[in-house]
Amino acid sequence: MLVCGVDDAGRGSVLGPLVIAGIVIERNKIKDLSKIGVKDSKLLSPHSRENLYKKIISIVDDYYVAKIPSRVIDRSVSKNQLNDLEATYMAKVIERLKPNSAYVDSCDVNPTRFGIKISKLAKIKKVYSSHHADRRFPVVSAASIVAKVNRDRAIAKLRMNDDVGSGYPSDSKTMDFIKRYIELHGFPPKFARKSWKPVKVMLNQV
Repeated sequence: MLVCGVDDAGRGSVLGPLVIAGIVIERNKIKDLSKIGVKDSKLLSPHSRENLYKKIISIVDDYYVAKIPSRVIDRSVSKNQLNDLEATYMAKVIERLKPNSAYVDSCDVNPTRFGIKISKLAKIKKVYSSHHADRRFPVVSAASIVAKVNRDRAIAKLRMNDDVGSGYPSDSKTMDFIKRYIELHGFPPKFARKSWKPVKVMLNQV
């Protein structure tokens, strides 16, 4: 009986990809994830996440990571379909991993609706969608760590060329970088989400 966990990382970021990750594991091995201390990635330090990432990859039967670039996110946001975009990619991850059942962390205010959408897209009956699934289910905790580590690595690559900070609007380094870039070029970098309000405000000030 293969069980899948799916979670995202970088949804609220203004720079870089939105990462959707999934892991699949035999039900009788889920206890091994709990033993190594998996938990919501936001509750772990970067060092702990990296260490757990290696252990998770060695325990699970398979995993898959999808990275959604800023231009795709912008297209969905313009149609007010960001949740639909996440559901589509979560379904793609589940289809790739071919589990008997899947647990997903819902970004929709209505987790049941979100789960039904993914179930139809992935053609799998047993999709359990809930808020804070990354804290409740070890398979989703593991997926959240895989997603976050891959997201952090993507931002680290961007940081090799520019001091982009964490990529989140709350980070002054990130916002200063975008502001300087727009002032210099007249448009934001290609890895910025142009549909995000802070970026729109900066563009209107050019």
